[in-house]
This record gives sequence, structure tokens and C-alpha cells, in this order.
Amino acid sequence: MTSQPRAHAIAPELAQHPGYARVFKQGHLTFGFIAPLESYPNSPGPTLQDHAQMAQRVDEAGFSAIWLRDVPFYDPNFGDVGQILDPLVYAGYLAAVTKQIAIGTAGIVLPLRDPLIVAKQAASVDQLLGGRFILGLATGDRPIEYPAFGLDFDNRAERFRDALGIIRATTQSHWAKHTSRFYGQLNGEIDLIPKPVGARLPTLIVGHAGQSLEWIGEHTDGILSYTSNPALIPQVIERWRAVCGNDVHKPYGYGTLFDLDCDPDHPVQAGRVLRAGRNALIEHWKRQQDQGVGHVALHFKPQRRPAAEVIDELAQYVLPHFPSITLPVAPQPMQAAQ
Repeated sequence: MTSQPRAHAIAPELAQHPGYARVFKQGHLTFGFIAPLESYPNSPGPTLQDHAQMAQRVDEAGFSAIWLRDVPFYDPNFGDVGQILDPLVYAGYLAAVTKQIAIGTAGIVLPLRDPLIVAKQAASVDQLLGGRFILGLATGDRPIEYPAFGLDFDNRAERFRDALGIIRATTQSHWAKHTSRFYGQLNGEIDLIPKPVGARLPTLIVGHAGQSLEWIGEHTDGILSYTSNPALIPQVIERWRAVCGNDVHKPYGYGTLFDLDCDPDHPVQAGRVLRAGRNALIEHWKRQQDQGVGHVALHFKPQRRPAAEVIDELAQYVLPHFPSITLPVAPQPMQAAQ
């Protein structure tokens, strides 16, 4: 078992952020779901039947987050179109049908999007959600999409860093002045509105986005990775903590394809798909909580059982061991332009 280090607080400007603070706390593991909230093992995409009711189901059950993927096109070689709907558009819709669950992106393929538009959309969604939004960003894993946008796949990591700088400048300050290498220039004569509910948007890296752990630790608020070998997690977290330093807690979480077995005592079968019964999973996740995992996002695609049935079982038997974090005080209303 890996012992917990001395507890460090999350960044002060995020401590009262309703989305980030619901999902992340030092020494505490929470659970969310990667949309769609539907089992579709034999199809590249979901039906989206009852998708609003499913979002309300996980919200009311007390899970911490719903994560939306950015999949612009159907690539038959990849075989999955995510939740079909654009993530930022869908996040705005979910703002109207949920009450407490955090809504995050996992993640926006930033090099394929104009960063000023992403900034505008993300701040707008955060306002609609009352501060429950978490901006997860990625560079994408499908090179075939880049030619459709007329963009260079090989410089995506550099453009990612440049774009994040623009998002930070325009959402964290008024009348921003910012020089960009790949995008436009800001000279302080225009202001992006609205701003986020809080002091800034919490930003996670999904995967690694072509960046070093050192850069991620310095420039973002955490990492949502992927894992197929749980035995490697302690080593990964040890390195992550080393590059983040000892001043502010920055969480490590992961997403995984998931299949809950009907037998509650079915042992954990790790790999590309995490398969197990609920009792084995409780012990598995308790160990990972001790190792420092802060969040697990479960993806239903390979699930052989109906998603609603699985959600109810997890809510009844697993969630009590890993409750979501109580929301902080209500955010302030939308501020007018200054």
C-alpha cells in the first residue's frame, strides 16, 4: 500500500469552484461516467434514447461527474463516435436537466478548434452550469481528422500550448493583451464576455496532449489519463507528485472502459476493459484511493448489462464507500462586462 503524503490544499481559486471541488479532494476517490450513459458493445454509437433521464439518474444518485468526448467525425477504423453530440453544445443542454453533478469535457481536441471560440463556449457553459464545468483538453488520437480541418498533425502539441495560453488570457483577465504564435493577437481593446463563474476555469489534460508531465504539472489543474495495468499506477502517481511539487494538490484520475459483472464477487480482470463484480471493485478502488487516485471515469461502451441497472447497483453498493464531495457555497450570479 502506498502511504498518503502530507495533505495539500487545491488551488485557492478552485477551492470554491462547484465543479472542481465536487470531484477532487486530496486523499478522496470519486466516480463519474464518460458519456454516453448507455451500453452499446456492438455498435460504434449509442441510440441516445432517454439520455436526459440517464443524466438525471446519475445526478440524483450522487455521482460526481459526467464527461463528454470530442469526436468530430466517424472513423470506421476507430469504431466509436462517443456521445455523438458536440460536447460543448451538449454541456449546455445538460446544464438545464441536472442540478449538482459536475460536467466536464474529456477532452476538447484543442488543436482542431479556434481557442477564442473555445474560451467563449466554455465560459458560457460554466455560467449556465453555475460553475459546475471542468474544461478537459486533448490533442486527439485520430490523425485522419486533421486533413479535414486543413491542419498539421505534426505540430499539434505546439499549437495546443499556444491555444491554452489564449484561453487562459481571455477567461482570466479583462481586456487581455496576449501574443500568439499560431493564432491571433489581443491588444487590450476588446474583452471576451462572459467570464467564468469563478476566478478561472479549472483545466485538466486528458491523456498527455503531447506534453511532458512537467509541463502538465506546471500549467494545468490535474490529469485524467488512461490505464490498462493497475500495477503501474503507484509509479505513475509518484512521478506525477514529483513534478507537481508540494505546494498545491493537483489530482490524478483515469478513464476506463468498464463492464460490471453480475456476480458481485467476480475478481478484477484488468486490461483495456475493466471487468469485475462490485465487491472486488470496492476493494480494488480502496487500494487505488490509498495509492492516490482522485477520480475514476467509467465508460459504458463494452457493458453487457443495461446501463441503468449498472448505475443503480453502483449507487447502492459502491458509491457509499466513495461519496462525491459536498458542493461549496453557491456561486455568484453572472457579472456584467467591466
